[in-house]
Amino acid sequence: MATIPGKAFSPLAEAGKLWPRSTIMQSLNIMVDEIARTDIAILLVGESGTGKEVYARLIHRVSNLSSMPMKKVNCAAMDAGRLLAQIRESLGAVGGSGYGKPQTLFLDGVDELDLSCQRVLLSLLSDSEQKCGSGEAAVRFISSSSSVLEKDIEAGRFRRELYFRINGVVLRLPPLRERKEDIPDLFEHLLAKHAEELKKQVPAMDGHALELLTSYNWPGNIRELENVARKIVALGDPTLALGDLRAGPATSPSLSETPPRFSPLKVAARAASRRTEKELILQALERTRWNRKRAARELQISYKSLLYKIKQIGVQGAKSEEP
Repeated sequence: MATIPGKAFSPLAEAGKLWPRSTIMQSLNIMVDEIARTDIAILLVGESGTGKEVYARLIHRVSNLSSMPMKKVNCAAMDAGRLLAQIRESLGAVGGSGYGKPQTLFLDGVDELDLSCQRVLLSLLSDSEQKCGSGEAAVRFISSSSSVLEKDIEAGRFRRELYFRINGVVLRLPPLRERKEDIPDLFEHLLAKHAEELKKQVPAMDGHALELLTSYNWPGNIRELENVARKIVALGDPTLALGDLRAGPATSPSLSETPPRFSPLKVAARAASRRTEKELILQALERTRWNRKRAARELQISYKSLLYKIKQIGVQGAKSEEP
């Protein structure tokens, strides 16, 4: 994958992650670089297969808590009692008396929790904050969600107070169809990975096969791409392995607006980039209560550039005192 000037020795690079070509992922990685070594809670949002757990582990790996293992709690099909017991076990608490050493807890699929489990989790988060404030060992929470929690709050499926506890910073992982320029490098990496695992040669890919990979919409995202790469290596025949993709581009429900099905790739990529830029700007403005100077600092652009972009995308919000 491509590198970004000045970022060659970033924590992400040190962790063995190459920089992607797409602007949307470059912006995401820059944000990860900035927040990984803080103790702020992080919410990873993205469709299934976009790499939420990969990013959770990457953030932990470059954080100040990397010497301790990251503990994962699978929130799917969890009742309140099991959730409480599993989190306490993960954190090393004995009889609910307290937390052990500072560590990272990954709540995978927090949107799957029912309201009773959410109440338990909210209580545990409050307890963790109190212990941190009293000088006891802190816990860094990273959560993931495949749904838009703001919509779940409106529908009464998710507790608003819990949402504000877990979304210190929201990182939105785009679907693969919105970062198609990354597919060739990703696929090359996955082919090499599975060739090494299976002790086989990497099959040669012709131009038609690569064109097929970038024209497909990948409803299963990176997970689906990896399955295809493994299948190609296992069969040793890209033509045979790619047969399921030849029916034409697939469509998938998304967290954000999907580009028109028959748009040229460059047009779709530009549209996806504009949507992502608008989303990042709105997130920064919401986090800073529409303090545009603070938002500009978070986005690492000039104040004048932010004002121009706000006017360009046509958003308005509450006024805030500018420091």
